Amino acid sequence: MCGICGIVSPDALPDLALLRRMTGRLHHRGPDGNGYYRDDTAALGHTRLAILDPAGGAQPMSSADGTVWVTFNGEIFNYIELADQLRSLGHTFRTTSDTEVILHAWQEWGTGCFSRFNGQWALALWDRRERRLVLSRDRLGVRPLFYTRTGRGLLFASEIKALLADPAVDRAFDPAGLDQTFTYWSTVAPRTVFRGIEQLEPGSYAVLDQRGFRKTSYWSIEFPARGAERVQDVQRDTRALREALVEATRLRFLRSDVPVGAYLSGGLDSSIIAAVIHRYTDVPLHTFSVRFSDSEFDEGGYQKEMAAALGTQHQDILVSPAAIADVFPQVVRHAETPILRAAPAPLFLLSRLVADSGYKVVVTGEGADEVFGGYDIFREARVRLFWSRNPRSVKRARAIELLYPWMSRSPGRLPAFGRSFFGRNLDPADLALSHRPRWDSTAVIKSMLTAGLRDEIASSDPGDGDLVAAMPACAEGWDPLSRGQWLEMTTLLPGYILASQGDRMLMANSVEGRFPFLDSEFVGFANALPARYKLFGLEEKYLLKRAFADLVPDRIRHRPKQPYRAPDAESFFGARPPDWLGEVTSAAAVAEAGVFEPAVVAAVLAKCARTGGARMSNTDNMRALAIVSTQLAHATFIASDGGQALDRHLPEPAVAVDLVTDDRSGA
Repeated sequence: MCGICGIVSPDALPDLALLRRMTGRLHHRGPDGNGYYRDDTAALGHTRLAILDPAGGAQPMSSADGTVWVTFNGEIFNYIELADQLRSLGHTFRTTSDTEVILHAWQEWGTGCFSRFNGQWALALWDRRERRLVLSRDRLGVRPLFYTRTGRGLLFASEIKALLADPAVDRAFDPAGLDQTFTYWSTVAPRTVFRGIEQLEPGSYAVLDQRGFRKTSYWSIEFPARGAERVQDVQRDTRALREALVEATRLRFLRSDVPVGAYLSGGLDSSIIAAVIHRYTDVPLHTFSVRFSDSEFDEGGYQKEMAAALGTQHQDILVSPAAIADVFPQVVRHAETPILRAAPAPLFLLSRLVADSGYKVVVTGEGADEVFGGYDIFREARVRLFWSRNPRSVKRARAIELLYPWMSRSPGRLPAFGRSFFGRNLDPADLALSHRPRWDSTAVIKSMLTAGLRDEIASSDPGDGDLVAAMPACAEGWDPLSRGQWLEMTTLLPGYILASQGDRMLMANSVEGRFPFLDSEFVGFANALPARYKLFGLEEKYLLKRAFADLVPDRIRHRPKQPYRAPDAESFFGARPPDWLGEVTSAAAVAEAGVFEPAVVAAVLAKCARTGGARMSNTDNMRALAIVSTQLAHATFIASDGGQALDRHLPEPAVAVDLVTDDRSGA
C-alpha cells in the first residue's frame, strides 16, 4: 500500500519542489521508500509501503520502452494469473510485482484492463507519447483518489492534504459536501467537503489529454430483478459461497511478501475470516482486537472465545473515552472530513498496535454487512415495509419492537418512541425507504447551520433527491433489500466505512487493510443471490451463517447483531475534557468557521457539559460529534495548512527520473 500524487501541467513545467512537498505529506502511507518521475508536462510522486516484491517494486515504474509510467496505491490480487496470461501473449516481466502487471495489462488491453483486475487500487498512468493521463479507482472505493484544478493544471493525490501543499488550492468548505455529510454520514463521490476538490468515483477511470478531462464507469453495482435471481439450490449455493469466500481470503492472506495479521472484532464476519485462514492455510495467525473500558461497547468476551478456539496469537488494546479524545485531532487530520461518530479513533489506536507489533497488513471483515444485508437498517426496512402495507394496523406496528434488542433505548423498551420514529415516510414505492429514518435523524444536524450556509445549500440543491435519481433505472424492479444495499454501497461503505474507519485509520500508521468480502468475484456472486438468502425473515446473513456453521462457535454465529460503536460525546465532555476542546469550540472559532450558529453550539455544548456526555440520545451524540469534528477540520485544513504538520524532508528517492533540462525546472 502506498501514497500517490502528481501534477499534469500542459502550459508550464511541473513544479518538482511542489511534487516533493506533496509526496512528503504522504510519507505515512509509504515509509519504506519514495520516488518521482517528471517530464515537461507531467510529474508523478510515490511513497511506498513494500508488501510485494520489496526489492523490485519501486515506483514510479515505467514500461520497458519508458513511454508509460505508473504510480499505484493498492494491490491487484490476481496479478499472478494476469501475468501468466500476458506472458502467453508475448510479454516479458522484469519483476514479480503487481505494479508491472498493471503496465503490461495497460499496453495489452488499454482501459479494458481495469475490469480484469481483482483488487483494491487507485492509480495514475502517464503515457509520454500520447501526453495522456489516466486515473483509475477500484470498484467499491477501497482506495482514495482526489484531484483538483489550479493555474498549474491538474493535481491528484491519495489524500487531500497533499493537494493542499499547493498554496493555489482553495481552502474552504463546500456547502453541498457538508449537506451530504450531515445527511448520509459522508459525501458521495465525486464530491468532497472541500470546495474545488473532487474524488474519482469508485468503479471508474478518468482520462486527461488534448481533448480535455472525461470520466467513464467500467463497473457498477447491479442486482437481478425480483424473480430473476439465479436458480435457487440452497445446498449448492452454500457450497459455492464458501468456496468463493475461501478463495478471496486466501488471495488476500497469502499473496504478500510480508506477514499478514487479522482483525478480530468478536462478531460473525471477522470470525469467519480468521477461521478460514486457520482452516485453509498453514501460516500461524496473529489476531488483533479493540476493547473498551465501558462494558456497553466491549466485545472482549467474544474476541477471546474466538481467538482461543483458533489458537491464534492474540493482542488487544483497551480504549477509554479519554484515549479517544486524546487522538481525535489526529483522527480528523487523517480522515480529512467531519465525522459523526467517535468510532474511527479506536481503530486508529488499533492500527498503531498492529504497526508496533511488526505487521504491515491485516485482513478484516469489512463489507460483509453491505454485501449480505447484515445491518439493522435492512431489518428496519423489512419491518417498515411490512407495516406500510397497513399503516393503521396496531399488530403490524408492534413488529418494530423486534429491532435493536441490544440497545437500552430499543423500540421494545420504548414502543411509543419506536412507532413515532419508524412510522414516518412509510411509502412502499419509495426507492430509499430503507434509509429515510437514518437520513432524517442525521439531518437534524443541519438545524444548527448558519442561515447563510442553509441558503447556499438550498441554492445548490444537493439533497437526497440527487442520490435517489442516480439509482439505476432498473432499481424499481429490484427487491427492496437490493435497493437498500445499493444505497449503502454508494454512501456509507466508500465514504465512511472504507475511508474514515478504514483506509485513513490504517494508513495513518502505515498498515494496509484487505477485505475478502469485497473481492470482486465474491461481490458479483452475492449480488446475484435471492434476497431471502441474505435476510431470511429478520435473520441477517442467513446463507453466510449456514456456509460456515462448522467453523464459528454457535454463541458467536447466533449472537444478536451488535454494530461496532464507541463512546461518543462522553469521550470529550467527561470529567477531564481534552485541552484542545475549548479552543476549537469557542464562540470565536465557531464564528470564524461559519458552519454552525454560535448560540446553538453553545447550547449543545452546555448540555454535554451538564451530563458529561454520558447516555445522551443518538441525535445529541451526532450533534456533539458534528460540532467537534467540523471545528477540528476547519482549524486543521482551512484556518491553517492541514498538511504542514506532516511536511518532512524525504529520504533519498529509490526512483528519481527527471527528463526536464530547462533552466526553469524548479528542481
